[in-house]
Amino acid sequence: MLKVALIQSHGACDPKEGLNKQIELIYRAKEQGAQIVCTQELFRTRYFCNRIDPRFFEWAEEIHGPTFQSFIEIAYKLNIVLIGSIFEKRTPGLYHNTAIVIDADGKYLGCYRKAHIPDDPGYFEKYYFTPGELEFPVFQTRFAKIGVLICWDQWFPEPARILALKGAQIIFYPTAIGWLLEEKQSFGQDQLSAWQCIQRSHALANGIYIASVNRVGIEGDERSQCIEFWGRSFFADPFGRIIKEAGEKEEILLAEIDFALIEKTRINWPFLRDRRIDLYRKITERFLS
Repeated sequence: MLKVALIQSHGACDPKEGLNKQIELIYRAKEQGAQIVCTQELFRTRYFCNRIDPRFFEWAEEIHGPTFQSFIEIAYKLNIVLIGSIFEKRTPGLYHNTAIVIDADGKYLGCYRKAHIPDDPGYFEKYYFTPGELEFPVFQTRFAKIGVLICWDQWFPEPARILALKGAQIIFYPTAIGWLLEEKQSFGQDQLSAWQCIQRSHALANGIYIASVNRVGIEGDERSQCIEFWGRSFFADPFGRIIKEAGEKEEILLAEIDFALIEKTRINWPFLRDRRIDLYRKITERFLS
């Protein structure tokens, strides 16, 4: 059995404070037996994309910046795989929402840059992030073959399918999703249910494990949209069942992963076998009239 931890926490007002807090939580996850640890989306700070402000670009870091250096040292010291979500400054004027992957020996395996960038009330990410151009890489870590997608990516079936076809056993989804306060009463439960449903469907349709980690807390003020991040991080198994789920407070969610269940599920539900790849060419077109 593989033990995997998701760190569900509050955003910080200062990047250094946020990094130090996350390091402390990673050590706690290791004490609980975690072998792979994944952070929430943009864990070092508050979710700044709920307003447009050029000052927030000062929070960005280069790929080999403070988070990278800290995670390299910790992964090596603790013998764990780390997945960390950062606000990446690739070059002046070019920024990404990026996840880095560090193996248990401290080796940097690569990164994934968020491909689907939302632009909705309270989620003004197109102002900050350039879409990533990496074609959904899979990372062979010491403990598992994994893929990483980020938040808005989770609503699209195509990336999950591609990662499954490339051999990923677990897909991690670092996330920042919540309710606009004025919408919670009317739409809150339906939004949460839809969020879980779409990711559970990825697990079931591909016979794969899903690990989705969200943030918690209310963020925003009179200058920005107030969002209540609902937490509820969860793991879904290859049958689409939620096997572990967090609440709406800060916590480390730990689950045991049994890879034998992937083959067992795919034998009984052979979706990959029965795909009609000869009929799917039109899927790459924007619209079919």
